Amino acid sequence: MGGMALGSLFSRDGLLGAPAIVQPLHHKPRAKRVVQLFMAGAASHVDTFDYKPLLEKKDGQPWDPGEQVELFQSRPGATFASPWTFNPYGRSEKMMSDIVAPLGEVVDDLAFIHNMVGKTGVHSQATLLQTTGFNFPGFPSAGSWVSYALGSENDDLPTFVVLPDHRGFASNGAKNWGTAFLPALHQGTVIRPGNENPIADLHPPDSNFITPNSDKAGLDLLNRLNASLAAERDGDNRLTARVRAYELAGAMQLSATDALDLTNEPQYIKDMYGLAPEGPGVDDSVMNVKAETEFFGRKCLVARRLLERGVRFIQIWSGNDNGFPRRNWDSHENLKRDHEPLSLGMAHGSTALIQDLKQRGMLDDTIILWTTEFGRMPCSQGSSGRDHNPFAFTNWMCGGGLKPGTYGESDEWGFKPKDPGNLTTVYDIHATILHQLGIDHKKLTVRHNGIDRRLTDVHGRILNAMIG
Repeated sequence: MGGMALGSLFSRDGLLGAPAIVQPLHHKPRAKRVVQLFMAGAASHVDTFDYKPLLEKKDGQPWDPGEQVELFQSRPGATFASPWTFNPYGRSEKMMSDIVAPLGEVVDDLAFIHNMVGKTGVHSQATLLQTTGFNFPGFPSAGSWVSYALGSENDDLPTFVVLPDHRGFASNGAKNWGTAFLPALHQGTVIRPGNENPIADLHPPDSNFITPNSDKAGLDLLNRLNASLAAERDGDNRLTARVRAYELAGAMQLSATDALDLTNEPQYIKDMYGLAPEGPGVDDSVMNVKAETEFFGRKCLVARRLLERGVRFIQIWSGNDNGFPRRNWDSHENLKRDHEPLSLGMAHGSTALIQDLKQRGMLDDTIILWTTEFGRMPCSQGSSGRDHNPFAFTNWMCGGGLKPGTYGESDEWGFKPKDPGNLTTVYDIHATILHQLGIDHKKLTVRHNGIDRRLTDVHGRILNAMIG
């Protein structure tokens, strides 16, 4: 009750940072929640979703796109055909690679965009561009903007949740889900499904001197100290966010524990998501399909449970920052070694999530966005890798009132957009997602340092062709 009263006082005094939009929204929404599937390290479009017969025809021959090409860390090698076979799937007969074959079951629900372009071939900057709309730090994540605009559907769970790769964070770490100049309470909350302690510091550590009463007394003291400091520092949303974090943590001790508990899920659901019999203890000493399916599928199942309980925006990450051995999609040395287990695991979990949401009637108002920071080149790096390609890559979306199909194509190599005058950027993706959520991307603004900032900067067009 004290926390509720404190929150009411802060709200009355303008400390909570009122949302930018008050109902009704700018227009009637078609969706109310978003899942962003992010392939960290840069997944190869020409080995997954963007079929290029010319690469097979010219395999091993000098690659000549008709212009000089400067690559990220190599010189252009020979034309490199995909190591995997492409086949048609679904009624649409969409050509997809063997390593995304599980998605063939839902391919007729997907809207593909093959003419995505980025601004840089540097991982950290390109990742920020896809998560925040800017390729340098200091700007809020798309999830933070959605949380800020729409608020929470469940006060006992965070509005914005991040499910990172079990091996660690991707490039930029927490900057990918930070709030920057938005109120700090809209930052993403990191949850690690399968860990012994999936939410850091939610429960007190095991000890022989901490009791429930002493734990509560300590939290009460922290609340009083933070409230006192907040009163002295009018408008400091970091303090407000801290108080809210303690309040939310108390509620999450029950609600989050329930959301993360998969024991009551039917076995057929666990099998659908590809959960291994040994669970998160599956052998992960080297990347393998079974482990990648377990880890990604578990995150997708937890995401479905969180969405059911009112979470607005969820990031699901595949791959961490660079290290050795490689555990991400940045396949400079060995495309087959890296992409095959990661891709099959991703495809299995993503397919299950789409099917599960669909059977529960939730896909109609849930947008799923699959993305990566950029694509990979049509030519080889060494004998079996590919270098970075920020000039063309693939996104796909589904649900939330979006029409399936293909919207935008790359050229015959998969090197650049087929039509240079018709390309797609992250601003267009974000504008379209906000539109489906009932938000005009040009009106969702916050003044910062004298500038009316927005998720789409000064860009962005709604992809009307894919709106049902």
